[in-house]
Amino acid sequence: MKKSVSLKKNHEFKRLYSKGRTTVTPYMVIYSRKTKTGHNRIGITVTKKLGKAVHRNRVRRRLKEIYRVNEDKFAVGYDIVAVARVSSRFAEFKQLEQAFLDAGAKLGLLAGSEKGDEL
Repeated sequence: MKKSVSLKKNHEFKRLYSKGRTTVTPYMVIYSRKTKTGHNRIGITVTKKLGKAVHRNRVRRRLKEIYRVNEDKFAVGYDIVAVARVSSRFAEFKQLEQAFLDAGAKLGLLAGSEKGDEL
């Protein structure tokens, strides 16, 4: 069962940047905010600093796959935005996955963790 949908609108991203919690890894910055919905919404941002479209899309696909594979480990009811850093272009898949999960744990996004922010 799919528990997530995509963040698409600019104002949704801006709200997370200004009011969400954040954590930084060498490969990405993760923003999160608790919502009252029964599902997660995920957005992925990749800047032109990473290179041409081929490289940006590859990083975006990898981050989407990392979330999809580990979706059941995340608590429900959060908006999450992952902003890729330049170093993510050269990282191994396992390194990206570990950084994503570590960031989720720091923010309390993983199921069973208690650091999640209040409404």
